[in-house]
Amino acid sequence: MLPMKPPEDSAMASERALAESRSTAPTYVLRLYIAGSSHVSARAVANIMEICETHLQGRYELEVIDLYQQPTLAEGEQIIAAPTLIKKLPAPLRRIIGDMSNTEKVLVGLDLRKKESDARGITKVKE
Repeated sequence: MLPMKPPEDSAMASERALAESRSTAPTYVLRLYIAGSSHVSARAVANIMEICETHLQGRYELEVIDLYQQPTLAEGEQIIAAPTLIKKLPAPLRRIIGDMSNTEKVLVGLDLRKKESDARGITKVKE
């Protein structure tokens, strides 16, 4: 006769499932290029930090690069506007320009949400 395991309560099962999903979920490698300490730069940093903590908790690396302090990094990444967020991993590479205030568009850009198509096949992102 096989020993029986005690039944898991729903809270323990939920925690275990969450831990398993995090261990198999990809780690996101992100770089946010900003230009100094402007209001737009500060807003971009705050917005992407909130998005990462809400949707990628424990599964992301975020590097914030000030183009005024490290201008040569802009050339290597071909940065033409700031703020610009680059998703290096998981593939494919993506670029998002702006202050990251449109959470839905950022989530679609990070491949965390799908775009929706209407009956005519026109793709759109929910605002």
